[in-house]
Amino acid sequence: MFKLEPRPAPSKALMLASPLIALAITVVVGVMLFAALGKDPLAGLQMFFVEPLKTGYALAELSLKATPLILIALGLAVCFRANLWNIGAEGQFVLGAICAGGVAMHATPETGRWIIGAVLLAGVLGGMLWAAIVALLRDRFHANEILVSLMLVYVAEMLLSYLVYGPWKDPAGYNFPQTITFLEATRVPKLITGFRMNIGMFIALAAVAGFAIFLYRTYAGFQLQVGGLAPAAARYAGFSSRRALWTALLLSGGMAGLAGALDVAGPQGQLTPYVPLGYGFAAIIVAFVGRLNPIGIVFSAVLMSMFYIGGELAQSRLGLPKALTGVFQGLLLFALLACDTFIHQRLRWVSTK
Repeated sequence: MFKLEPRPAPSKALMLASPLIALAITVVVGVMLFAALGKDPLAGLQMFFVEPLKTGYALAELSLKATPLILIALGLAVCFRANLWNIGAEGQFVLGAICAGGVAMHATPETGRWIIGAVLLAGVLGGMLWAAIVALLRDRFHANEILVSLMLVYVAEMLLSYLVYGPWKDPAGYNFPQTITFLEATRVPKLITGFRMNIGMFIALAAVAGFAIFLYRTYAGFQLQVGGLAPAAARYAGFSSRRALWTALLLSGGMAGLAGALDVAGPQGQLTPYVPLGYGFAAIIVAFVGRLNPIGIVFSAVLMSMFYIGGELAQSRLGLPKALTGVFQGLLLFALLACDTFIHQRLRWVSTK
């Protein structure tokens, strides 16, 4: 029978190249998938890897989709480095959108642009509040953060549905489940007229720099990483595991909430049942493909955004199902995990006799 056993010295070059190898495997499997579906593989690959970069408008849309992925993945990277498995960023994203939307709905025609700051702050606080529930239950009752954060996703979605079908429904909205369209004063400023790209991209890039400094240049970031890599060593050094738990989860929730606020006060412009877009789950893949590194996360978020846009183009131009986006995302993560497994371990035949 075959058995996996640890390699004495995993190749550092292969570890660095692992995301690229995983991407190559994803492309090869994608070609086979297009051929199996009776489509031209080159046309299919063009939809995913050429069209999203072809025009200025496509690049603007790419930045719009990459922004929430970067923000959420940064927070998740901190959690994963601290050995905390926050799987429910999607719920924190939705709560951020709800809180931001609640503030935006109170704006009047006389309200100034200062309210954008309040809208974004409400989103951050909403995401932190949802993550704080996870931290509290883990801290006080040792509840599993994977299950708690995941279940809170569905609670957040139910809360959103209740609001847009009930008390927050637009009375002039022809009975559609949606809030009023937010006033222009509450909308995130666009960068270029005629494009949907907004200042969220710069906020995300500033967050990348901030998280890089926090993780690699601060004592608190060092404590978090030691706690994740070697809990016993962290306890021996006197590092507080409770502080690490709360810090990581609140940072993660805040980033997901900010992403939700930017989305609802940006391209969406109102709350609807379709606010959950799966960014919270896709950001898990972004964080791991980016090696939990802020700079790597930027590149992996751009790649994941290409999958989103490519999936939409493949649906409209080639008649392929929209689920193809999820297939590519899953393939990339599966290929990455497989590469990492065989880089750190080798397959060996062991006789059963």
